[in-house]
Amino acid sequence: MAMTIHVDIVSAEAEIFSGLAEMIFAPAVMGEVGILPRHSPLLTPLKPGEIRVKLTHDHEETFFVSGGILEIQPHIVTILADTALRAHDLDEAAALEAKQRAEKALENRKADFNYAVAEAELAHALAQLQTIQRLKIRGGKNTQSGILKQ
Repeated sequence: MAMTIHVDIVSAEAEIFSGLAEMIFAPAVMGEVGILPRHSPLLTPLKPGEIRVKLTHDHEETFFVSGGILEIQPHIVTILADTALRAHDLDEAAALEAKQRAEKALENRKADFNYAVAEAELAHALAQLQTIQRLKIRGGKNTQSGILKQ
């Protein structure tokens, strides 16, 4: 039996996932990190992107986070997300629309234009679209193992 690590994914609204995993991949600000059981302690900010939780028996759960904090301890990983969704709950049309709005805002700057907000909105929309595309490439495989909470 493979070693496992406990994973909790929590947003401001609710606990999204709680269960055991063999490995976790997360979009840290410093780059994507892979986390195995007995990983050394780490606390790092997350950027918008895909969280992949490799469960036992070759199953995988995919989530989207808009940012947050990743805390790693040797036997537990806690993801405190600004917002978090299961990848299947992402709305591709809404993400495309948000991307277009952000790009338009960046093109049509006005005196009261907030460049940082427009850039953040564009990064968020692009991360959602990238998560959707990766899920499509993997054939939409996203299991319902672990404890998923709405």
